[in-house]
Amino acid sequence: MKDGWLQRLRDEVTQAWTVTAKDMKVYYLQPGMIMFGFLMPFFMFFSFSVKREMAANQGVARLLAMTVFFTAAAAGPFIIPLERRLGTYDRLLAAPMSLLTLLLSKTAVGAFFAIGTSAFALIVGVVVFGASVAQLWLLAVAVLLAAFSFSALGVIFGSIPTRNPGAVQMPSTLLRWGLLFISGIFIGLNEMAPAARAVAYLSPLTYAQDLMNHAVLGVGLLNPWLDATVLLLSGVLFLLPSLWMQQRGRRLGY
Repeated sequence: MKDGWLQRLRDEVTQAWTVTAKDMKVYYLQPGMIMFGFLMPFFMFFSFSVKREMAANQGVARLLAMTVFFTAAAAGPFIIPLERRLGTYDRLLAAPMSLLTLLLSKTAVGAFFAIGTSAFALIVGVVVFGASVAQLWLLAVAVLLAAFSFSALGVIFGSIPTRNPGAVQMPSTLLRWGLLFISGIFIGLNEMAPAARAVAYLSPLTYAQDLMNHAVLGVGLLNPWLDATVLLLSGVLFLLPSLWMQQRGRRLGY
């Protein structure tokens, strides 16, 4: 019995990696991924930081949080509806693997994309602007957890039963913009009014930014263990509505 479960687990991991590797080869260089996943966070950061007196380390902490958020959340709303329209998603649903494995593989696509883009942003920040990192291991943990959480958030929108990527991109972009403005990226938590800070605590991006502050600056407002726990739990919870919508999409024929 134990060997049977281990073999099933190995098969699921192998199948998930096969789907992830395929998507990385096919979609990472697509214009939609480059525009919404790679370029947009840099454009937004530089438009926000122009003429603002900001230390290099503080700028890198905010750029990393923004990069992980936008990049990880961009993959699901772009890839899944596009595969539905092309008819290739039906083959994945018919493959001998669980629906959870398929969703985790799609989550990994966005997470790996965010990790790679964040590494690029960090190198630019260190080499060009002379920034430094207080705790490199904590930064690695922060990027990993944030990438998982935000990629799972993007998979929710990708799971909306539709074959039109444009119908998914609009609500996804609106949510990301809204979270960006309330989550302590542009205005620090310690500068917010109590009511605004209470709203910011509802966003997982707030905890990602605070954990980045701990890792890069060496200080943050919240306990770093709380930040890490919220990011991990939010990533797991984001998978639940995706599972429900995927099952509903099957019944509707998407």
